[in-house]
Amino acid sequence: MNTQVTLAGVTFKNPVMTASGTFGSGMEYSEFVDLNRLGAVVTKGVANVPWPGNPTPRVAEVYGGMLNAIGLQNPGIDVFMERDIPFLKQYDTKIIVNVCGKMVEDYVEVVERLGEESAVSMLEINVSCPNVKEGAIAFGQNANALYNITQEIKKHAKQPVIMKLSPNVTDITEMARAAEAAGADALSLINTITGMKIDIHKRKFVIANKTGGMSGPAIKPVAVRMVYQTAQAVKIPIIGMGGIATAEDAIEFLLAGASAISVGAMNFVNPYVTMEIEEGIRAYMEQYKIENVTDLIGAVC
Repeated sequence: MNTQVTLAGVTFKNPVMTASGTFGSGMEYSEFVDLNRLGAVVTKGVANVPWPGNPTPRVAEVYGGMLNAIGLQNPGIDVFMERDIPFLKQYDTKIIVNVCGKMVEDYVEVVERLGEESAVSMLEINVSCPNVKEGAIAFGQNANALYNITQEIKKHAKQPVIMKLSPNVTDITEMARAAEAAGADALSLINTITGMKIDIHKRKFVIANKTGGMSGPAIKPVAVRMVYQTAQAVKIPIIGMGGIATAEDAIEFLLAGASAISVGAMNFVNPYVTMEIEEGIRAYMEQYKIENVTDLIGAVC
């Protein structure tokens, strides 16, 4: 059986990746997960300078998932290059770095720094960040802003660029087409859905930020639908994510048109989940005598 998949010229040993922000930069999970067995480690968001993140409390459990308003806390590109890249280089897995910023210039600075590191296979651009020059609306919620940032990043990137799309839009295909038209090499979707939780006894918001990003199994049907719609609208490959908890979930995304999948919130529930999903995909291929995992991509009818 061949579990290899290729995205934008980069070949992965299997389609199982980690969703940014749920796996640190690999070091935090390396006691539980054999990183060599993953198609790729997608790192937590990296900015040009350290970000302190949002005030606490910033995580809450909800039905079928969780809310988070971490605020992309990270130590910045300098620490990441000194500490996390050397660690990940020890393993036989691809490295995809998630990049965040508040202005286009912030993204470009990080992208240029990462261009110096040949071990980084791809860049995933988090466009759910607030664009401080445009009234704090997220880059990914306006097609023109998404087109402009994608185009600018492509001018400076040495690695293939994945644009990570926000589901908090009217039409996901409009955003996907804008990213593709601007030169994106791949897409990843979906990012978290905006939600809220209120403590009825204290009559207060549970999260200090009031709203947070919802992830977990409850959002999977929305994510599968958006991946399917996007696969019909663009020709570039898609990394599907959103509520994946089992191999069956992962296969559903592949059938909907994703070329690979990322596992997010379930890493907090079951730290072994990525390896279990990789094994489960192999078992499914064996059961149905599927020689190449790529035969599953978009095979729903």
